[in-house]
Amino acid sequence: MAHSIYITSAEGHSGKSSVALGVLDTLLRTVERVGVFRPVARSTAERDFVLDLLLARDGVTLDYDDCVGVSYEEVHEDPDAALSRIVDRFKAVERRCDAVVIVGSDYTDVATPTELAYNARIAANLGAPVLLVLTGREPDGVRARTPDELRQVTELSLPELATAHASLLAVVANRADPEHLDEVVAALAAVAEVPVWAIPEDRYLVAPTVDAIREAVDGTLLKGDAALLARESLGVVIAAMSMENVLPRLMEGGVVVIPGDRSEMLLAALTAHASATFPSLAGIILNGGFDLSPVIDRLISGLDESLPIVMTGLGTYDTAQRIGQTRGRLTATSQRKIDTALALFEQHVDTDVLTSSLGAGGSDVVTPLMFEFGLLERARSDVKRIVLPEGSDDRILQAAGTLLSRGVVELTILGDEGDLRSRAAGLGVDISAATVVSPTDPELRERFAQEYASLRAHKGVTVEDARDIVTDVSYFGTMMVHLGLADGMVSGAAHTTAHTITPALQFIKTVPGVDIVSSVFFMALDDRVLVYGDCAIVPDPTAEQLADIAISAAATSEQFGIEPRIAMLSYSTGESGSGADVDKVRAATALVRERRPDLLVEGPIQYDAAADAAVAKAKMPDSQVAGRATVFIFPDLNTGNNTYKAVQRSSGAVAIGPVLQGLRKPVNDLSRGALVRDIVNTVAITAIQAQSA
Repeated sequence: MAHSIYITSAEGHSGKSSVALGVLDTLLRTVERVGVFRPVARSTAERDFVLDLLLARDGVTLDYDDCVGVSYEEVHEDPDAALSRIVDRFKAVERRCDAVVIVGSDYTDVATPTELAYNARIAANLGAPVLLVLTGREPDGVRARTPDELRQVTELSLPELATAHASLLAVVANRADPEHLDEVVAALAAVAEVPVWAIPEDRYLVAPTVDAIREAVDGTLLKGDAALLARESLGVVIAAMSMENVLPRLMEGGVVVIPGDRSEMLLAALTAHASATFPSLAGIILNGGFDLSPVIDRLISGLDESLPIVMTGLGTYDTAQRIGQTRGRLTATSQRKIDTALALFEQHVDTDVLTSSLGAGGSDVVTPLMFEFGLLERARSDVKRIVLPEGSDDRILQAAGTLLSRGVVELTILGDEGDLRSRAAGLGVDISAATVVSPTDPELRERFAQEYASLRAHKGVTVEDARDIVTDVSYFGTMMVHLGLADGMVSGAAHTTAHTITPALQFIKTVPGVDIVSSVFFMALDDRVLVYGDCAIVPDPTAEQLADIAISAAATSEQFGIEPRIAMLSYSTGESGSGADVDKVRAATALVRERRPDLLVEGPIQYDAAADAAVAKAKMPDSQVAGRATVFIFPDLNTGNNTYKAVQRSSGAVAIGPVLQGLRKPVNDLSRGALVRDIVNTVAITAIQAQSA
């Protein structure tokens, strides 16, 4: 039977979806198969955005239609029949999962009987304990509720749960006054004999995106980067006054509503946005349905063309009214909101208490998602400074926003500070906690040039040469690591592997006892993580180099909690074959045993004998590695690279890497096709390597 939790609220606009997201991510860290279920969907005519949000999370594999119980209409028509259908549909989901996050209804209308009571009745019939979410704001969303007011709401809610025989698991006061979190917890704990947590209000979570505003005013994107429509709007300025009076009222992340025939105000807003002396805008709404004159259109085409300009036919009053009624939604595409919601949940909810209360303890199985969560947690346990040289790449900025909001690392990003922060703001990414450094910074450039010239003097490098070389972002970033200004570097999203690692090979060098830099991939299978090496760096290693790779891979696996049992792969097992290639692997295995007698290593061994217990029993019955290998060392790059890609594509395994090993300080390379998720994982890996450096 699955461990389920029913998340419901006592009234609308509680931010229940952000709490559900936090609960879901918490369970995905410890449970193999996690499902989601929506007993009462908002509508049958359109998809439920909360359900879409949760189903979009990695690790949840259910189909949308399977996760919906009934509609509001069905509840109105026959509450008992609707409840029976909810139970039947939930049981079908429960049978496929180890844990299910159930998200109650949303108070989109007045249900009969009262909505909380009906949610409590559903929870009791599903056998799921209730996580009660209270809203820390008044219905208008403006005024914060006092601790005493929240206590009164709790006192009114608990009897409804008890009457329906629903079991209360915990209480969360969401959107609470940040200045009085402790008082809120104390007030609620006095009346609810369960764990109580308070999550503060955050303006980004409740702010609508520019795209949501566009939809609300029935607008079309006239000019600008469509990607920037995802930015949150933190306020609205109605440009109904003269330019001198409007400009002082502009706010960071604000939307300016301008009548379409006020071309002078449009030009003023665009100029202010481009100026470093005024706030960065989220967008402009041109109302009234007026077309831009050709000369104005030509003029603004020469200005910043990325800022979204939306045109609507509505008048000023209707435009302002619709914008005022637009609420921020936590959707699958709002990455900043997702990052913010998860960060707040992690900071203010004791997830260990939550999972233990549900009986959803740890598992011997390690899914790809569990492994990735573990990377973030380990990196966060001892925060390191990582430098990202490729600040001009949007993926780097988006990954930086996630890493910073989750408190995983401290970041230095290379690039022009004005350009980087402006682009990040336009993308709706918060990098305010990052340090931005220009690779042409005169003081650092001179310091790095002197150091590089000293290190490479034997190659004839002069200080004059070095001044040019160190402004290259890879050299600049690597020099920061070398001199202790950063603990590690991640690059390669926009540069080749050679461009990324050459500086490290020149002056960071390898750890004592290791003569070669190599790489491994973490291959996250459905239930465990294996280590493959080398699949990216060394084309045709000698026996000595192969031994180096194996020893380094064992150290890497231990760093990441994987017990090293090393298989030195070949096309034959044991003494069954001969030839130069087999002899190389046999010699490398002997070198590993000689240098590290404490390691479990077997070779030469075929892949099937290393991975499959049944084959191992027939071919090497007495081996401590055969059939149980966790570290697979390939005889050459051709074999390793093709094998990891074959396993990745044929089995659906998640390949994390390449992770460079053997360097004295961590530098890691990204694929030029890297996703934001890949960058986040690689930065976390680099931080963990720095912890052990």
